[in-house]
Amino acid sequence: MSIKSITEERNITNALISGLANMVETPTREQVEEKAKQIAAIFGYTGDLSNIVTEALVSVVTRMGAGISLVDVKAKHDDQWVYRRENLDWTYTKAYEEFLRNDGWAPQMVQSLSDVTNRILGHLQDPFSEGTSWNRRGLVIGHVQSGKTANYTGLIARAADAGYKFIIVIAGIHNNLRKQTQQRIDEAFIGRSSDPDDRRNIGVGLAPGYPHPATLTNINEDFNKNTAAKSGWRINDFSKPIILIIKKNVTTLNALHKWLKALNAEGGDRITDVPMLVIDDEADNASINTNKEDLDPTRTNAMIRRILGLFAKSCYVGYTATPFANIFINPDAYSDDVREELFPRDFIYCLDAPTTYFGAEKVFLNEASSESVVRPIDDCEDFIPYSHNRDDIIYELPPSLYRALDEFIVARAIRNLRGQVNKHCSMMVNVSRFVPIQKTVRDFLSLRLKKLKEAVLANYAMAEDVSSKNLYMQGLKKVFDTEYGKFEVTWTEVKAALPDVFEHLQLYVINSQSDEALDYDRYKKEGIGLTAIAVGGLSLSRGLTIEGLTISYMYRNTKMYDTLMQMGRWFGYRPGFEDLCRVHLSRDSIDWYAHIAEASEELVQQITRMRRDKLSPTDFGLYVRSHPDTLLITAANKMRAGEQVTVQQSFSGRMRETSVVSIDEDLNRRNFELFSDLWRMNFGGVVQEPTQKGFIFKDVELNVLEDFLLRYEFHAGQANFKNDLLSYLQLIANRHPKADVLLISPSNGTGGHEPYSLRNQERSIGDGRLEGNIWKLNKNRLASRGDEKLGLEAPQILKAEEAAKDGKSEDNKPSDYHYRLVRNKPLLMLHSIEPKGNDVKGPVAAFGMSFPLEKDIPTIAVVVNRIWLQQMQGYADDPAEDDNDA
Repeated sequence: MSIKSITEERNITNALISGLANMVETPTREQVEEKAKQIAAIFGYTGDLSNIVTEALVSVVTRMGAGISLVDVKAKHDDQWVYRRENLDWTYTKAYEEFLRNDGWAPQMVQSLSDVTNRILGHLQDPFSEGTSWNRRGLVIGHVQSGKTANYTGLIARAADAGYKFIIVIAGIHNNLRKQTQQRIDEAFIGRSSDPDDRRNIGVGLAPGYPHPATLTNINEDFNKNTAAKSGWRINDFSKPIILIIKKNVTTLNALHKWLKALNAEGGDRITDVPMLVIDDEADNASINTNKEDLDPTRTNAMIRRILGLFAKSCYVGYTATPFANIFINPDAYSDDVREELFPRDFIYCLDAPTTYFGAEKVFLNEASSESVVRPIDDCEDFIPYSHNRDDIIYELPPSLYRALDEFIVARAIRNLRGQVNKHCSMMVNVSRFVPIQKTVRDFLSLRLKKLKEAVLANYAMAEDVSSKNLYMQGLKKVFDTEYGKFEVTWTEVKAALPDVFEHLQLYVINSQSDEALDYDRYKKEGIGLTAIAVGGLSLSRGLTIEGLTISYMYRNTKMYDTLMQMGRWFGYRPGFEDLCRVHLSRDSIDWYAHIAEASEELVQQITRMRRDKLSPTDFGLYVRSHPDTLLITAANKMRAGEQVTVQQSFSGRMRETSVVSIDEDLNRRNFELFSDLWRMNFGGVVQEPTQKGFIFKDVELNVLEDFLLRYEFHAGQANFKNDLLSYLQLIANRHPKADVLLISPSNGTGGHEPYSLRNQERSIGDGRLEGNIWKLNKNRLASRGDEKLGLEAPQILKAEEAAKDGKSEDNKPSDYHYRLVRNKPLLMLHSIEPKGNDVKGPVAAFGMSFPLEKDIPTIAVVVNRIWLQQMQGYADDPAEDDNDA
């Protein structure tokens, strides 16, 4: 497609979106198509309208909430100062919003972003406020690939309009991410290309009279003394804002600190009259385990503190994709004074994801959509095992990776048939941290692509009875039938479209040692939709946007929250091709992603509750640090020297379950006898009441639960689990002397014919789930979502619904977290699980225990050792040690 055609298509799309924005009701596809035809006629456009219509339809249904903030209510801060500054004309903000509209953003989305960035600005200090010195510290929690860059760019524009003069953006630890961020800021704020060989106006700078800010970095060079000198900026010229986009490493930060100190040599210790803002784009990106001195988080964070200390008036805002941010969970990454300086003591702002965001909820938690998107990898261990070395010989790739490649070829063909020829389409392959292994994977894929291309060119025009004899065509046809056969296109149409897939197909290895770059912009300028396959490790995982990501294949072993969430590059926006996306992961990873998604969702809900209870960011930090899952990260970091470590943990507001169970028949028989004994005694003489899925015993004495835990037989690996639950029950006994007991016994379950026996819940075993006598339940989940609603009274259910809507949309449904809040006492849930198939003889006895929320977050001391850590983490594959950084 020519540049002229792409520009025409963009103009028509923007006009269509603007026209639809004023409609009271959501238009039908037919109405959008009709309006598109009318606008195309005005423009004299005769091309395909299908992609324009799809983009407009997605745009009109996209909404984004205001998010929610948690502030230090004791601090004397006026967050309404923005509205009292009558002299603001918002030059940079208006230019940025116009830029977004021209880039295809729907008017309502631009307005939502504008409102949210205005609120965040209100949490910063008024740069013209009285006082010779002040500082503010905050954290913004977003979602992976959900528009954090767009948000902080909007905040930068507003801050510049309000009077912030010196702005630093810390853009992760990799060159490619820093360059990508520089390019975006060039377009959306600076308005001029920072490429020394191409200093032309771009983006916002195309508007006449745009007041270009100065930049002391460019797309090729991070900050250093020479780059600053070459920028043409005159020392102490603060007539316009100055912005720097830098990497988070010691060398760069040290160079900036020295330069600023020299700049102010005559002004005493501090720069007094220049309000400054630091945006830390990857605030959670710094593994404590790194062996690279330049990336040592303790040193990088200390340097950030020293830079902030040079300014009398400063604001620091961290941006993170997970509530499990380093500032909460990695105390070793900060010395005491640095932690005090960077902790978001003033505010935490949680961004809402737009309604069309393709995120963890759709990919892992929603059963229906998860089933269509996620594909388990069961064969990679035999080819590229979790635990491997840089010098290992890879003899072949797993069949599942070749199948994923076939999916990518077919999905690209379908996207082309949908009119998305000029849109980028990508596949991500992340199976090793070692560069030599990445190159080997690339070589195998390259050979496979060559054979696929030869097969396609020889067979695409042949009759089916001829082409189907080719092995590679069989693979493509099989993928089409199983994955995409129910879509609007036929195999005949897809087969005819296959040759075009290879026209602009490029294979990349992305790491610091390669000189290859995923340069989507270059292809975009030429009017070409790039078809890219990116093989890599951590560089693919951290912040780098992989445009049009359709197929993902990742086989890595880590249980570090920040690393896992960042590896989730498949999250984001997929207009017009969300149904084609597939994510290939190991079963362990699928379980952990689902677990993380739930834990993160619960933490965000916790912010809503804490805001209502007038608690502070410091309280939230304590809550996160005592989270049972934080234990894994903290223990791994502290255990480098010692053999065991004691950490503080809380079960406040949480559910703990036996999601890893024993299939030993004798052990399960004895546990079921325990269930029956307690049931026969009505759990201490309490009246049994029916529920929709069994029975409930309300207000059971807590010592009955303690007796249950003492008598229940855990498998050998869960001795700590038993002790921790007992310790916590005893800790809260005075506050909550009574508990509820739920017997989960669904009417459609099997068995349960004997008196005092539960009906069984059937569960698939799944490949790789059995290890000796141990069975790992799918997604580490025992209870079904919503089970904690059982046995609640109508007023309690109403209260949970109101809590879920607190500051949210009408359709926000309560989760188990909300039901836990209103129950406000411990809950024991007993289950009988029947494995499907003949591999395991059931049933299996299992239980879960949830705990009420406590404002003061009581904790128990938990001792963990290397054996526990090995059980939790599996193989020692720390992606922070990836062999691909600069």
